[in-house]
Parts: sequence; structure tokens; C-alpha cells
Amino acid sequence: MKHIFALVCLLTTSAFASVTVTSPTSGSSAAPVHFVASATTSCSSGVSSMGIYTAPYVLAYTVSGSSLNTYLNLSAGTYNAVVQEWDKCGSTKTAVAITVTSGGSTTGTIPASSHVFVVVEENHSYSQVIGSSSMPYLNSLASKYGLATQYYANTHPSIGNYFMMAAGQTITNNDSYCSTLTNDNVVRHLLTAGKTWKAYAESLPSVGYTGCGSGYYVKRHNPLAYFSDVANSSEKYNLAPFTQFSKDLANNNLPNFSFIVPNLIHDAHDGSLSSADSWLKTNIAPLISSATFQKDGILIIVFDESLDTDTAHGGGHVTCVVIGPKVKAGMKSTTVYQHQNMLKTVMTALGLSSFPGAASSASGMTSLF
Repeated sequence: MKHIFALVCLLTTSAFASVTVTSPTSGSSAAPVHFVASATTSCSSGVSSMGIYTAPYVLAYTVSGSSLNTYLNLSAGTYNAVVQEWDKCGSTKTAVAITVTSGGSTTGTIPASSHVFVVVEENHSYSQVIGSSSMPYLNSLASKYGLATQYYANTHPSIGNYFMMAAGQTITNNDSYCSTLTNDNVVRHLLTAGKTWKAYAESLPSVGYTGCGSGYYVKRHNPLAYFSDVANSSEKYNLAPFTQFSKDLANNNLPNFSFIVPNLIHDAHDGSLSSADSWLKTNIAPLISSATFQKDGILIIVFDESLDTDTAHGGGHVTCVVIGPKVKAGMKSTTVYQHQNMLKTVMTALGLSSFPGAASSASGMTSLF
């Protein structure tokens, strides 16, 4: 009996991709360093995104699409930077060695401001946000103003990060915590300095509400409501529903410090990044264009924590965009910052000279100004 064997050969063709870096060229460069690059691929789906690594595992910048054009604020030193493209067939990278002759990461000074605003978003990593087609408005602000490309949350879950933003310490990691706290905090220092403040919280059921939650509002995202300086005094009436914000803006009645809390749908906790972005465009764009803000305002839009699986620096790599007329246009800072640095920046801009918790020894986010 004869047996006939058939050999079937499956031939696969690998996709070819290339990355062309036109700036910077290898050699010396002054900060901020201008990166310009483009990519091509034979992969049928095309180039999905590009990024810049300033050191191994340090992804300083990402953008969707097949080209990038951005500035990175690098400290003086030698960098073996890598520009990389990603597509559905794999990735390709091109290295460029540069020596930065003058660094700009700590040369700025935090400018004085009459009005500082903080908006907190929820539970997404840096790479999910920067370059994402789901957040075109926030990405436009990141491109136009300042982006802290190495900003990290302090812990998981949310509540400890909010306390770091307000008190310079995590205090607790129990998201169910609802009791009043006597810890030192930003409101105490604001009141001592004669500054005004409000927390504008979307879906807050009433002015002065200090309960644990109602509907899409949760207290754990509104840290100022916890402190005895607020809860046990008439200061609690500075806890206002977000509907009050547009009225105060229109009437030139905004406080020196505004802590803005979108609800669970619009902070991307329960809702989508697209919904959060639309909310920002609808509610924050009028603030940025206002005469009050354009005089000397500072707005910080920051995510509280990354994904639970991302524990870098405690709470993972997150997005922080700093906006204002005195922010360095198009700045991409590679300085490592966390929530205590943001708190120090807010309080310094408002002219305060004493700071709670870790904010006391933290540096301000000077590289963005």
C-alpha cells in the first residue's frame, strides 16, 4: 500500500514599518527639545499611535496617528531617546541620542494668581487619555498649554489621593470612610491667609451637604467636605452644587480657590471618557475664555488614580494638564510630580506660605511655568 503525504506550506508576510525623526537630530539641543517624527507601515490598519521614550520604560509622550510634533522639557544631560510607532501588526522604533545643554525643568517660578481651579477626573491611566480620540478637548488643552508627562497618583483606591490633594497625606484608603476629620488641610491655611474658597460638586443635593453621597454624587470625591474646619462651621456653605459655578463666573463672584467635582458619570468613573470630555468642553471652556481667568488664572485638570494594576509611585501614571495665561505654551514636562506637588502649586500661586502634610516639603510644579 502506498501512502501519499501532502505538505502544505503556509506563507506569512510580516508587516514593514518605519519611523522617521526629523527633529531633534543627534547631537546637542537646548530645552525644551522639539520632537518631530512620522511613521509608515504596511500593516493594513495603518499606524495607530506614536510615542517618545526619554529613558527605558519612561514614556514621556504619546499621540494617536502617524505623526508627532511636540516639545519636551528635559533637564540637562544625555538622553538615548526612542521614537516608536504602534500598529496592529507590532511596533517599530528609531533611536536618537541627544545631549541637552540647558534644562528647563526647575527654572520656572509659580506665578501669583487670584483664581486657581482644580478639576479631578477618575480612574484612567495616562496612556488611556493622552492621544485618545475619546478626549479631543482635553488633548487640545494638553497640546496648547502644559502637560506633566510624568505625573503619578499616590495610592489606590481613590480616597487617599483626594486627601493628598487637600491635606498632603492619604489619611485612609477606605473608600467608605465618611466621618469628620481634624487633620490639617488646605481650607485651614486658606482661611488663615484670608483667602476665599468653594467646592463646586455636581449632583450635590443641597448647599452645605456633608453626607456620604446622593445619586451620582459621592463624598469621597469631595475631600473638603470631610474636614472639621468645614463640616463644623458655616464654611460648609461653601460646599455648593455645580450649578452655582456658572452663576459665580457670570457675576464675577468666583473664590480664590475652586475645587470642582464632576459627578460619577462626568468624571469618567462610571461614565465614558467621551462623556467626561464633553462635560469639560461645555463647562470649563467658558471659564478659560473668561476675562477673569485670562488675567492670571490657573486651572489644573488631573486624574485621581490610574488603573488598579498600575502601582507606579503608588497610584500609577496619570494625566495632569495645567492651563493658564502664564503657563509655558506647549510645555511637556518630564519632571516627576504627584498630588502633593499639585497642592503645593495651588497654594503657592495663591500666596500662601504654610502648607499641610507632604506639601510642606514638596516642590511646586515650576517646570510648567
